[in-house]
Amino acid sequence: MPDTIEHRRLNESFTGPVEPWSSWGPYVSDRAWGTVREDYSEHGGAWDYLTHDLARSKAYRWGEDGIAGFCDRYQVLVFAMTFWNGRDPILKERLFGVNPGEGNHGEDVKECYFHLDATPTHSYQKFLYKYPHAEFPYQWLIQENQARGSADPEFELLDTGIFDENRYFDIFLEYAKAGADDLCIRVEVCNRGPEDAAIHLLPHLWFRNTWAWGAEAKVEPVISSGAKSKKFVSLVADDTATEGVSGLPFDYQVGRRYLYSETGGQPLFTNNETHAERVFGGGARSRSEFVKDAFHRHVIGGEVCVNPDATGTKACVHYSEKTVPAGGSITLLLRLTDKEMKQPLAEVESIVAQRRTEADEFYATIHPPEANADERSVQRQALAGLLWTKQIYLLDVHKWMDGDNPNWQPPESRKNIRNTHWKHLNSMRILSMPDKWEYPWFAAWDLAFHCVPLALVDPEFAKQQLWVLLFEQFQHPNGQIPAYEWEFSDLNPPVHAWAVWRVFNMDRIRSGKADRQFLETCFHKLLVNFTWWVNKVDSSGNNLFEGGFLGLDNVTLIDRSEQMRDGAKLKQSDATGWMGMFCLNLMRISLELAKENSTYEGMATKFFQHYLHIGAALKNRGGKGVELWDEKDGFFYDVLEYPNGSLHKFRVRSLVGLIPFFSLERLEEKWLEPFPEFRANLQWILKNRPDLVGPCVTTLDGKDGPVHVLAVMTPEQMRRMLQRVWDPAEFRGDHGLRSLSKYHEEHPIHFESSTLRYEAAESLVMLKGGNSNWRGPIWFPMNFMMIESLRKLQKAYGDDFTVPDAEGKEVTLAEISGGFANRLISLFTRDAEQRRPIHGAETRYANDPHWRDLVLFHEYFNGDTGEGLGATHQTGWTALVASLIDEWRE
Repeated sequence: MPDTIEHRRLNESFTGPVEPWSSWGPYVSDRAWGTVREDYSEHGGAWDYLTHDLARSKAYRWGEDGIAGFCDRYQVLVFAMTFWNGRDPILKERLFGVNPGEGNHGEDVKECYFHLDATPTHSYQKFLYKYPHAEFPYQWLIQENQARGSADPEFELLDTGIFDENRYFDIFLEYAKAGADDLCIRVEVCNRGPEDAAIHLLPHLWFRNTWAWGAEAKVEPVISSGAKSKKFVSLVADDTATEGVSGLPFDYQVGRRYLYSETGGQPLFTNNETHAERVFGGGARSRSEFVKDAFHRHVIGGEVCVNPDATGTKACVHYSEKTVPAGGSITLLLRLTDKEMKQPLAEVESIVAQRRTEADEFYATIHPPEANADERSVQRQALAGLLWTKQIYLLDVHKWMDGDNPNWQPPESRKNIRNTHWKHLNSMRILSMPDKWEYPWFAAWDLAFHCVPLALVDPEFAKQQLWVLLFEQFQHPNGQIPAYEWEFSDLNPPVHAWAVWRVFNMDRIRSGKADRQFLETCFHKLLVNFTWWVNKVDSSGNNLFEGGFLGLDNVTLIDRSEQMRDGAKLKQSDATGWMGMFCLNLMRISLELAKENSTYEGMATKFFQHYLHIGAALKNRGGKGVELWDEKDGFFYDVLEYPNGSLHKFRVRSLVGLIPFFSLERLEEKWLEPFPEFRANLQWILKNRPDLVGPCVTTLDGKDGPVHVLAVMTPEQMRRMLQRVWDPAEFRGDHGLRSLSKYHEEHPIHFESSTLRYEAAESLVMLKGGNSNWRGPIWFPMNFMMIESLRKLQKAYGDDFTVPDAEGKEVTLAEISGGFANRLISLFTRDAEQRRPIHGAETRYANDPHWRDLVLFHEYFNGDTGEGLGATHQTGWTALVASLIDEWRE
């Protein structure tokens, strides 16, 4: 292992319940408004119940939000910066975006911000927010997006022209830990415009409201004025008189904390309490005279509404109208610490510089040797975004559903809207989020993919994340893993075992130690999850699975989340393929555990046999009459089976038909020498069950002996599928694997009143929120899985296995897998014209020195051009580009 200072922090031993270097971090959401957690309505309309407009006035129940905020491990105390350009109607306290009813492609953040750097212990973090000089166009963004249809592009902040002539501020926020509980903060405001411009800076410190929800209010923490000198003012936050955080098996308080800030600012105080008169109306009365939105009303409206006694649960230091010269900058230094200091700000600049250098040293050990400077920058920003989007996920479903206060019962209808059967779910965990604005909640299959790039920089955190969803307070007693908060019972693809196995091996290779305790602990809970899947989605017992939604929102002609009418059953190629992969993952894990406990050999045999039955079922070898493989087209299709036995095959060439390709593994006889029982069972099955083995196992002569290729296709069938995969007229785009064959652009598929057509960019079909499209664009996780399968196949067959391309040239598996990997990397790197495909036609990112090195990590990408689409900061699974750079630039 490398021996940088940051690596030493990661490996530092500790005692107590909280790891010291993780005790403070960027665990604050970008958006808490519009979430299910904060929805106490009778109809379940989370976006309408707590809007962006109400967010400044209503105290949150389950977690705070802010711009690049930092908080302690259990979010008792929060720090974040707030800004005002003197023109906006509201303080810039949190990021703005349109909700699904306002956006023409669903919800979408309408801000320009970038995660520039981060270390896994959060010893150094850097964030950039671009703030216009002119009034922020809140209403224009809403009105214009509402006026546009699903066939139109989204109207973005850059489209308004508000950044023209560089009339904006670049606000850089840097956090650097002087110690585990000592946070140095540097704020630099750069004026990119041609004229001097003024800005108000308001560093905020506040306590999350944990005291006002029960029948009787609890003792409140307090923030008050602290020591001051010619060089600083200070705030003191103290929760020592409170009962601490409830629901933990240990006592937890943050104690006394001191926020030191430069002189020149005016401390202001209020309470983190709902402004009930504004939020609820109808004669409602606030708990306190001083409420959450007081600073907004005082600074912008001049109201006398802050606490003159200089105390409260929310405070800030107001730096009024700081002039930033044209082309110049100003800085503000702060320090949040557990120590009283006489010269707290003297070392802030040097500590920030030192941690910045240490971050450089850390990433020098992460970047692969063959990566160029641009690729290293992309990789570092991808990992920074992943580390920035950690969030404390606070939710007790039982309390959320039944209510905190017996005197204020929630509407009865809430008990049947969503998550009825998940009252056991109780989270106080730091989790990796897909995107802290667009998706500020965990998603099961997203998180599994996050852990692969996370393992490059923090394998212990990656392993913890995989275990969390298998923990009793998350995994349902029936074995299901919760999907995401909008519906925990929805079905995400079963990729958890794959992620556990992959992260285990990444950690083993890098550390030189096999963490079998992690593997075994996860394995036992994965067994329960596997059993749930089999019982849930194989209703006919024929090993053809009816998995439902499975994450591919609108990839088909029908909503797969809904029950089929007239008793019809949809036999899904992707569900069946995922289950075959699940079997193979558990088989490999069993064999690894059998190295120290031979009992697991029997489990390996069980999953090998189950895999064979699934593979045979895909080919109708079980004689049930439903065949998902289509010999004529050389592709897998979904089949709708009616109660009378009639069938309808959806001849859609999409990822649904490619996912069976992920159900692939190789077993070398040499590997199996330590496993006599499994080896004997394997040989017996190969000899005595040709009906099962035929479609699923191909035995090759390897250099070290026989190699068994486990795949639900014969070599010839794989060639036929891969020919389509590599055909630019079908799946192969210039920047990756399309989610739907381009063939369907001219050959749409019709079923009843629905039509499916190739759409390179945004979808015209509004399912699952309307901002997700699997009808053409490039999606990172599916590309990554295809590359993984191609690499396994290449290791088994070598260069002897080739596929004819569109010009008739034979292409090797290595050329195909490498071709896709390089195409995906090229989404983010500069081309010959200095453009990054992700940025589309926006020229700033190519020509402007203040934009050209900034990279966004979108949810998905245009299947023809590579332009980024959907959520702009979904570093979660799109951070897989960091893994591709790691593995393809060695």
